Amino acid sequence: MFNAVARARAPASLLRPRFLSPHSSKIAAMPPVTPRRQQSTLPAGYKEDHSKGAMLRFEDSLPRLPVPTLEETAKRYLKSVHPLLSKSEFDATTKAVTEFVAAGGPGETLQKRLVARRDQSDTRNWIAEWWNEAAYMAYRDPVVPYVSYFYSHRDDRKRRNPAKRAAAITTAVLEFKKAVDSASLEPEYMKKLPMAMSSYEYMFNCSRVPKKPADTSVKHPAKGNEHIVVVRKNQFWKVPHEVDGKQLNTSELELQFKRIYEKAEKSAPVGVLTSQNRDAWSDVYPKLKAASDTNAASVETIESASFVVCLDDASPITLEERAHQYWHGDGSNRWFDKPLQFIVNDNGTSGFMGEHSMMDGTPTHRLNDEASKMIFTNALPFDDPNVRSNLPDPKPLRFNVTPDLQLDIDAAQAHFARQIGAHELRVQAYQGYGKGLIKKFKCSPDAYVQMIIQLAYHKFYGKNRPTYESAATRRFQQGRTETCRTVSDESVAFCSAMADPSVTPEEAAKLFRDACNAHVKYITDASDGRGVDRHLFGLKKCLKEGEPVPSLYQDPAYTYSSTWFISSSQLSSEYFNGYGWSQVVDDGWGIAYMINENSIQFNVCSKGLGSDKMSFYLNEAAGDIRDVMLPTLEAPKAKI
Repeated sequence: MFNAVARARAPASLLRPRFLSPHSSKIAAMPPVTPRRQQSTLPAGYKEDHSKGAMLRFEDSLPRLPVPTLEETAKRYLKSVHPLLSKSEFDATTKAVTEFVAAGGPGETLQKRLVARRDQSDTRNWIAEWWNEAAYMAYRDPVVPYVSYFYSHRDDRKRRNPAKRAAAITTAVLEFKKAVDSASLEPEYMKKLPMAMSSYEYMFNCSRVPKKPADTSVKHPAKGNEHIVVVRKNQFWKVPHEVDGKQLNTSELELQFKRIYEKAEKSAPVGVLTSQNRDAWSDVYPKLKAASDTNAASVETIESASFVVCLDDASPITLEERAHQYWHGDGSNRWFDKPLQFIVNDNGTSGFMGEHSMMDGTPTHRLNDEASKMIFTNALPFDDPNVRSNLPDPKPLRFNVTPDLQLDIDAAQAHFARQIGAHELRVQAYQGYGKGLIKKFKCSPDAYVQMIIQLAYHKFYGKNRPTYESAATRRFQQGRTETCRTVSDESVAFCSAMADPSVTPEEAAKLFRDACNAHVKYITDASDGRGVDRHLFGLKKCLKEGEPVPSLYQDPAYTYSSTWFISSSQLSSEYFNGYGWSQVVDDGWGIAYMINENSIQFNVCSKGLGSDKMSFYLNEAAGDIRDVMLPTLEAPKAKI
């Protein structure tokens, strides 16, 4: 949230959801508590630097991401692979790990190098630069659908008119932007400790830029770029959100959106170029800008815009139709390299699409959640009817499409159609119960739903395979995510028991609790910077050119155990009716989920593996676990 790296061509150790980060994306496994001032309860070591504003005041005193000891990572790694391997495979892996961590072995040398990197005075986070490049910027598959993620907004009954809906969303997002730009936004907290807020600086007036061998990100100053870009019928428009130093109110923004609805003409789908493979887009990008000064100026205006509002020529009704619209649309009415795109359809439905590279899902989740709350609680003067007479008309951004560029556009459209056509998406909006009942069972809602997913997979395949859930490490400087390895000896024992009719409900309930407890333990460790995946990745990065690759990394179990057959993440909001992203391996699943008070929603994505069947099994697994756990509830005490 939550989770994006190459599937077949990337090192298996990098494969993980968009949330993450992704992921989301990327959020996500452990959503932060409601932001509030908590400095009076903070332990020693946290200091406030008010010169950096409220948002960043703790940034320099946050702890650095730790480097776990070799011994604890070895022990945790072997425990994580045990349920995935045969006895002979596990014996071979144990031998490789033992050699790696032995005194004088390769692990000891690499560990010293990694600790030295962590301890450098100018290193705020030992993995940040490595991870951003390897997992995002050097990733060559297209951002849509493999890096992008989406949120589907709850309907706004007051604003069925799309121009009204777009204006209200823009007003609320601009209010949030003021708090980010001024650094007055209150930090988020996890377990009463402040979280890193540095990624918020890449939220507005920012864009990913294609480049070989790795993309870059460009951040424009807020001052001097007080405009949004609006897309309608593939045509881009520049709309200043400040005129004469004063922000446009909602009525004025509505007028500007109406003008675009009236004037927009079907245009060449230049935006579809951003849906291409990154190497292909890197080749076209300089050609697009060099074709004319007008093109270069238009690209600059898009990249420097505060954010993008896409006015789509569509009217999705079902949750699946909406999911497709926000996740990718038709590929043309977008600029997929922008981190923030708000989508409004002709029937007034709306959603959001995020690009994952500089920001995981938790910041954009907060943005969308708080903006929605402003709208639904009428927290801003949305109904101010005053409209200035001197508002300039929205300015269309022109592109000179040469015959050569037209061929590139045609190739991008064909590529997009193939990519999206290969994917299946299903929404399982489970209404049986939600976190209200789960908490009565005295279970972690997130661990509970992870076991629903494990049981559904076991029903489908008769076995369990490596599963990723994103864990937030944002309580450390420049923290992003760590892998939570969901499959454990305990989760496999539970799934196997549910398939065995001789196992009693009481035994199944105990095994279920054991599985949930094991999951909570791992995700807690991962959020504390003690997961195995980032540490092993960092150690491998410390190898020098020409040095032999340790047998641990050549062991098939290393690749297999980090090939995410299920990529999962959680973000929940009472203002959303959907959220999701794609799988990360071609024979795997992307399962995003929301846990609300009385419902659980799953977004199920795969490349033709039978998403409808997985959706069915998720529904069935949720019911099966409820039936096992209901008898464990204490009977209500009789009233006297």
